[in-house]
Amino acid sequence: MQGCDASVLLDPTPANPETEKTAPINIGLAAFDVIDDIKAALEERCPGTVSCADIVVYAARDASSILSNGRVRFAAPAGRLDGVVSRAADAQRDLPDSTFTVSELIRNFRRKNFTVEELVILSGAHAVGVGHCSSFRARLSAPPAQIVPAYRDLLSAKCSAAGPGADPVVPNNVRDEDPRAVAAAFPSFLGKLRKARDFLDNSYYHNNLARIVTFNSDWQLLTEKEALGHVKEYAENGTLWDEDFSDALLKLSR
Repeated sequence: MQGCDASVLLDPTPANPETEKTAPINIGLAAFDVIDDIKAALEERCPGTVSCADIVVYAARDASSILSNGRVRFAAPAGRLDGVVSRAADAQRDLPDSTFTVSELIRNFRRKNFTVEELVILSGAHAVGVGHCSSFRARLSAPPAQIVPAYRDLLSAKCSAAGPGADPVVPNNVRDEDPRAVAAAFPSFLGKLRKARDFLDNSYYHNNLARIVTFNSDWQLLTEKEALGHVKEYAENGTLWDEDFSDALLKLSR
């Protein structure tokens, strides 16, 4: 919340029992152990040299490159310092939520000096990863104009199968879904499933235009003229998105 300072990595302590990591809005964050392992390896080789904040940025850079087969790439400068201020209330107040309307999203990103276009570009990261059912619960009763009924049924089946009180995850990208679940609820989509899962590309924009995205904040991009224009632009030109996503990630890292 104070910038790219790794404060989200801090665990709760008796003095600060509610760090950013504990904020409900951060429920989707995972793999903290990967950053810990990288930090431990670096400390062994060059103690006190590389901040966790820089590690997070380099991990994002490398993961984006690997998941896109090298099409997303940027040179990230070093020199970030780790932060010690970490409050769940700050994250809950200021981070964009999956339930936001497009107006709320635009205002939220604008406060950090990001444009509508950059909002749309960065949303494309939902081509990979998973989302908790609690983050898109309202979508399960949304009308067909907002979500394809067969996909809504697929999500409902997966979220209810875990039982009362559970909060399972599903792939952000329907193209990475379990073939059995798709065959049961959305058979017409079987031929579009990806053989290689977790591939970072422009498929998010195709999915969004087809109304088969998980989060309300994704679908909301279709309800504003400029945002919709950019969704269509990146659906038509994956190479352009690779380049613009690289630039937006670099800006985000700063």
